Amino acid sequence: MRNIVLVVGTGTIGEPLIGLLADCKKKLGISEVMFHKRTPLKDEVAKVQSLIKRGAKLVVNSDKVKEFQELGHKPKYISFDKALARANVVIDCTPAGNYNKEKYYLKYKNKMFIAQGSEKGFGFPYAYGVNDEVIEDLNDNFIQVVSCNTHNIACLIKTITPNVFDLISGDFVCIRRANDISQNGSFIASPEVGAHDDTVFGTHHARDAADLFATMYKIPNIYSSAMKLNTQYMHVIRFNLVVRGTVAKHNLIARLRENKFVAMTEKTLANKVFSFGRDHGYYGRIFNQTVVSTPSLATTALNGTTQISGFCFTPQDGNSLLSSVAATMYAMHGKDYKSYMYHFDDMLFEEI
Repeated sequence: MRNIVLVVGTGTIGEPLIGLLADCKKKLGISEVMFHKRTPLKDEVAKVQSLIKRGAKLVVNSDKVKEFQELGHKPKYISFDKALARANVVIDCTPAGNYNKEKYYLKYKNKMFIAQGSEKGFGFPYAYGVNDEVIEDLNDNFIQVVSCNTHNIACLIKTITPNVFDLISGDFVCIRRANDISQNGSFIASPEVGAHDDTVFGTHHARDAADLFATMYKIPNIYSSAMKLNTQYMHVIRFNLVVRGTVAKHNLIARLRENKFVAMTEKTLANKVFSFGRDHGYYGRIFNQTVVSTPSLATTALNGTTQISGFCFTPQDGNSLLSSVAATMYAMHGKDYKSYMYHFDDMLFEEI
């Protein structure tokens, strides 16, 4: 059986995902990695050529073939529709996943379609290591890999409260970077606070985490706030959880260290954590779901409960990349998908 992947989009998520799948395709049992690029751009010639050199096959629209060839590219496939029909798994890394679902994807019943966090409602919400127990019985060919901050919040909840019903409440302040270092627009001149436009959850971050857990069970009250800082480094989350019982700080740290998706750090500066990922991470990224700053952790006993507070860094697209790969492996290999994901354990850091 041929296992062929088509990645749609070459942005901040698509580019490293194409490279990761192409580099590891033999280990993952992938026959071919295709990637679709819509617009020919002079300043992205080197990026496209690098992906092709890694073994990925370029797909372009028929009306753009000449423009791509003038840039020196040799597209392997000149029809998005034909590439789509050829693929077993399609990973949409564009901000138009829901639109593409309606226009292109719904007519296919024998393929798996995966979209990224911004595409709420695309399909079954998924985060590798959080709700695997239910994806194994999935009866849906559309999966939405949740956003980077949703990965972080869900990982914190599941790790700090192994019995989620011991969670009384959770409050999360998502302190977001203005834009990615690869992006030109959307930068801001100063810190910008966000509105609480969700009457139950505050912002979509807590709602998305609750929806993720809802695929397994309903979690108690969680709430989120959001703001942006004029930085391009990393998102930061300030968390405050109240749980039943007594949790000593050393036990809290032990729980965090036991989860391979959690990286611990003595660092307190986002640029230091970001720099570590750039220097030591595959594709310059951190694939853990959260990086918890140990000096920021605090536990306070409150009448039979414990308040747990701290700060953590969100590895942006890095944490969602592994979930996209895991969903792809599930689509190709069924319930054996985890045996392929162990290849990536060496990319997860215990300490940063």
